[in-house]
Amino acid sequence: MRIAELADKRVAIWGFGREGRAVIAVLRERLPGLALTLFCTTGEVAAARAFDAHLAVHADEPDARVLAAFDVLVKSPGISAYKPALLAAREAGLVITSGTALWFGERPDAHVVAVTGTKGKSTTTALIAHLARALRVRTALAGNIGMQMLELLDGEAELWAVELSSFQTGEAGPVQLGVITSLYEEHLDWHGSREQYVADKLKLADVSRYVLVNALQPVLLDKTAAHPHRLLFGHAQGWHVSDGYIRRGDQPVFAVADLPVPGEHNALNACAALAAIEAIGADAHAAAPALASFHPLPHRLQPLGVHGGWRWINDSISTTPQATLAALQSTGRVNVTVIVGGHDRGLDWHDFITSVVAHPLHAIVTQGSNGPRIAKALREAHYQGPLIETDGLAQAVEAARRVTPSAGTIVLSPGAPSFDQYRDYAERGRCFADMAGFDGKAIMGIEGLGIS
Repeated sequence: MRIAELADKRVAIWGFGREGRAVIAVLRERLPGLALTLFCTTGEVAAARAFDAHLAVHADEPDARVLAAFDVLVKSPGISAYKPALLAAREAGLVITSGTALWFGERPDAHVVAVTGTKGKSTTTALIAHLARALRVRTALAGNIGMQMLELLDGEAELWAVELSSFQTGEAGPVQLGVITSLYEEHLDWHGSREQYVADKLKLADVSRYVLVNALQPVLLDKTAAHPHRLLFGHAQGWHVSDGYIRRGDQPVFAVADLPVPGEHNALNACAALAAIEAIGADAHAAAPALASFHPLPHRLQPLGVHGGWRWINDSISTTPQATLAALQSTGRVNVTVIVGGHDRGLDWHDFITSVVAHPLHAIVTQGSNGPRIAKALREAHYQGPLIETDGLAQAVEAARRVTPSAGTIVLSPGAPSFDQYRDYAERGRCFADMAGFDGKAIMGIEGLGIS
């Protein structure tokens, strides 16, 4: 949908997050006389009215009857497309779009590399932008990574490196190259089921001229087998990790030890980025040395330093059990205490529990709304290491201090979202840093957002 098509429509906006604000700003600029209605939370009403005095602001969640008064709804990503009210309203004729869809409608000729995946999508997207810029390609870094695409609507770039969440993949297209880094279950409360989550993630492949997928994931290989232009990373003939090196086929290209981001999973993310650079016709071998100057993204296995005799690591971005397992592959398990738990989305912790039962850590501290469920599952599996149950993150940090030996490591890798206690993973990570004795405010945002 083009923005101009909204000129004579009754338009509502649902959500006052960053995308919602970007939508309001763009519509005010492009269609200054358009009447806009905003649905937001009670706590956002005052801010919304201060942001735009001409908005009609409603704090109640709209039902199908209320939505029937509008022609078009511009929905924020966090609002599930499967809410009964939205399904009923769509059936009755309501057109539902988003800031992401509006950007693609306005910029159909943009050269887009779109990245999604349960884990690794932010780092991979940032790596693609970093490598492209190292080759002097004017590149935009935007999307779910932290800058709304609508904020760059009039920007000019040779390449758009765009991160898309599973909430956005159905709103994108056309895309020159779609990259799918990994696929596990997540966001089941939004999608309704694992099957729907997988289907929504894979919508990116449907709108991508070329699709690049992780060859180490059988489900991805199976689900994308019919794509006419499928490319792979993580296999021996292409970009992959072997014997301490990122390799292109048999050729060693970059030492894993020289990567600024730790862990084999991040080396695989680098392979995805190099494969993407190659897929767009650029010289990936020439770009590879720039991996050494990449700045790690905050809250992703972020070393905070040593305080009180312990080494502290902030992996607040970890919102699935698989992400926590990946973190432990990087930190090791000797004298390591991990803090897990948070908002309960009903994810399966079986693989995590099987792993730590076979190879215990120094201690596991559970917290948050799903903490009791995790602890119960560990006890039922006869976990032999110290297991401490707490209610919230502050208690968990104190418990970790008590149980972790001097010179040991305390890792926040929750394996769950933050919404039971914090606004988002970044706020949780900053609070963890404060609790550990560091300055949480010093944790900066993601570098390189925008166009350069």
